[in-house]
Amino acid sequence: MHELPVTLTVNGERHRGTVEPRKTLADFLREDCALTGTHLGCEHGVCGACTVIVDGVAVRSCLMFAVQAEGAEVTTIEGLSAHDGTLSAVQDAFREEHGLQCGFCTPGFVVSVHAFLADHPVPTRNEIVEALSGNLCRCTGYQGIIRAVERAAKTMSGAG
Repeated sequence: MHELPVTLTVNGERHRGTVEPRKTLADFLREDCALTGTHLGCEHGVCGACTVIVDGVAVRSCLMFAVQAEGAEVTTIEGLSAHDGTLSAVQDAFREEHGLQCGFCTPGFVVSVHAFLADHPVPTRNEIVEALSGNLCRCTGYQGIIRAVERAAKTMSGAG
């Protein structure tokens, strides 16, 4: 199978590569960009562990081919914190509210929450629960995650 060129901006840095047409964005990020914070769980788009932001929209990178992201702006979990390592409001809220648990699903949750709060800066609890329904945590501790989203929303709106 022939390979195709792909160029995209990941966390503010331009990345170029040559990939097989069926290579997923998740595999491109992990293998070609060495950004292993994007996890692969189910590889069917169900668990949300592979969530990244593509042109402002949260997507399952296991369901998107790298070539489909040609020219896109991609943000991974590595791109959410400041260059000096300071945690984002969402990351800090997950730490404060014990929403991290085993950590496998955490990058997908944190990226999903960033995208959600960008569109819903003052969410209700029901909106948060609905927004998180696309991310699965096998540790089953959703209460800490929901509290983290509430805390992050307050912090980001200046109310907390």
